[in-house]
Amino acid sequence: MADMQHSAAMPAEELRPEDFAPLTQHASQANAEADRPALGYWKDAWLRFKKDKIAMLALAVIVFLILVAIFGPVLSGVSYADQDLAQANQGPSAAHWFGTDNLGRDLFIRVLYGARISLSIGIVASLLNFLIGVTYGGIAGFAGGKVDRVMMNIVDVLYSVPMLLYVILLMVVLKPGLINIFIALGIAYWLPMARIVRGQILSMKEQEFVLAARTIGASKRRILMKHLIPNTIGAIVVTLSLSIPDAIFTEAFLSFIGLGVSAPMASWGVLASEGITSLKVYPFQLFFPALAISVTMLAFNFLSDGLRDVLDPKMRR
Repeated sequence: MADMQHSAAMPAEELRPEDFAPLTQHASQANAEADRPALGYWKDAWLRFKKDKIAMLALAVIVFLILVAIFGPVLSGVSYADQDLAQANQGPSAAHWFGTDNLGRDLFIRVLYGARISLSIGIVASLLNFLIGVTYGGIAGFAGGKVDRVMMNIVDVLYSVPMLLYVILLMVVLKPGLINIFIALGIAYWLPMARIVRGQILSMKEQEFVLAARTIGASKRRILMKHLIPNTIGAIVVTLSLSIPDAIFTEAFLSFIGLGVSAPMASWGVLASEGITSLKVYPFQLFFPALAISVTMLAFNFLSDGLRDVLDPKMRR
C-alpha cells in the first residue's frame, strides 16, 4: 500500500517539445537499417565480395579466359596444328597477333587452345579434389576414434612425400597424356582437402544442431551430408579455388619437362617448353605463354583471397 502511495505521489514524466521533432537523416537511416531483414549467408558473402575490387577484377579475368578458351578457337576457324613454313618465326603483327612458331603455326591460336587444356585440367583436378577429399575427410572426422586414426595415418604417410613428386612418378608410370594427367592429379591432390574437411567436421560434430538431429533420429549419413558438410562449404570453396592454379602450374611444369600432353597439342607448358629453345632469338615465343600462365595464376590467387575474406569467419574484415 505504501508503494502504491509512493508511486502515485511521483510526478508523471512531462512531455517536451523536442520529443516531437522529426528524425534527422542519420537517425532515419539507422532505424531503416535496424528494421532491414537479415541477409542469408551467401547473399551477405556476395555483397561483401563485390566490395573487394581486386577480387572482382580477378573474377572478370577468369570469366574472360574461360569464354575466350571456349569460343576463341571456334570463331577463328584456324587449327592449332595448321603449319605454314613460309611464315615461320614471324613476330607479332596484324595477321598473327602473337607471332608464329618455328613451324609457322599461329601462336595466338595455340595459346587459346592451351587455355582450353590448362583450364580444363585445373577444373577437373578441383572436382576430383572435391569428390575424394570431402568424402574421405568427412568420413574420417565424423567416424572418429580408431577409424579416424587409421584413415588420417594414411593421409599423413602420403603427405610426407611432396605431391609434385607423386605426380611425376605417376606420369612416368602412366606415360604422358591428357587423361593420365587427370588421373595423376586426382590421385595426389585430395590430401589437403581431406585434412581441412576432417578438421572442420571434428569441430562441429558435437555442436547443438548435430545433437538435435541425432535426437530426432536422423541417420549418420544424413547428419554428415545434410548438416555437417554443408556447414564446411566456405572452407571447401576456398581450398578448391586455391587448388585450380596449383593444378594449372603442375600441368605446365609437367609439359615443360616432357611429361605432360604430347605435341602437337598446345598446352601452355608445351608452348613455354618450345619457346625457351629460341628465347634469345625469338623471345615472344616464350613471353606470351608465360604471360598467360602468370595472369591466370594471379587471377585465381586474388580470387581465392577474396573468397577467404568473405567465407572464412576468422578472416572476415
